[in-house]
Amino acid sequence: MPFDLERLDHVALTVADVSRSIEWYRDVLGLEHVHEEEWGRNPAFLTSGSTGLALFPAESSDPPPPQGHPGGLAMWHVAFGADRRNFDAAKEDLDARDIRYSFNDHGIAHSIYFHDPDGHLIEITTYEV
Repeated sequence: MPFDLERLDHVALTVADVSRSIEWYRDVLGLEHVHEEEWGRNPAFLTSGSTGLALFPAESSDPPPPQGHPGGLAMWHVAFGADRRNFDAAKEDLDARDIRYSFNDHGIAHSIYFHDPDGHLIEITTYEV
């Protein structure tokens, strides 16, 4: 290859209510809203370490929800990594917030899946099984 990539920089999501999504990603996943002075809220850029989400406002006031497992060409979910301690803490916190999630044992990893306020599928995964 003539070049090397360092990491996934960010995932861009369209959301119905940017303020609500900033609050949700900050409160539920602990993401930090950065670059607000430069960009404001279009996009709202949230990070955890070197991982970022760019939240863009939907073009209509009533956007359709994201599809479930697409089976076609689409982004399926956004996955965040955690060590085992933080993975278990995330499950406890989601339980305390009454946010429903599903668990999947992938053999080499464990994952939990849940939805953000707009229906985007969010995954937290650990390879410490």
